[in-house]
Amino acid sequence: MAEVARQAGVSTNTVFNYFPAKEDLFFDRQAEVEGHLAALVRDRAPGACPAEAVRDDLLAALRRDEPTLGLRPGAPRFWQVIGDSPALRAREREIGERAEAALATALAEHPPRSTGTSDGVGLPMAALVAGAVAGTYRAAVREVRRRIMSGESPQVARDAVASAALPAFGLLCSGLHATASPEQPPGDPEQ
Repeated sequence: MAEVARQAGVSTNTVFNYFPAKEDLFFDRQAEVEGHLAALVRDRAPGACPAEAVRDDLLAALRRDEPTLGLRPGAPRFWQVIGDSPALRAREREIGERAEAALATALAEHPPRSTGTSDGVGLPMAALVAGAVAGTYRAAVREVRRRIMSGESPQVARDAVASAALPAFGLLCSGLHATASPEQPPGDPEQ
């Protein structure tokens, strides 16, 4: 941190005011990333499936080469630095966990219509749905990373991930709109 401060011509305390930890220098957009999926759920059209809102945003981000997806030149080096650093890998996981927690809160406050309630869903259910949606999103981003790191062109990686995202998020959305009664779990002997 002291070296960064020297290079920037500011005091070490100034750097710490903006970046509480070294890893935060690397993940300078973490607050934006952590709140992104939750914002999509909160801002989706009435009646729209949360998984579709996330899917549509992912597809749009792929088309515009969103920097956080890593389709731009220099991304392989960025990911290599993360892969080589246990501290950066841990921070990346923390960012993903906070994004998922924010998504769970947004889902509890703005549930899918299929829950049949107007006052939200319980946090346990919202957390499970958030895990599925955020996990699918993270898997898509990891697949972009894997493909780019293996030397695939951004266009080929983009097309492959977009093609896989459509049915994957579709499955999540169809599950959210299932008409099965949540009162009795499958296999319950009283059915």
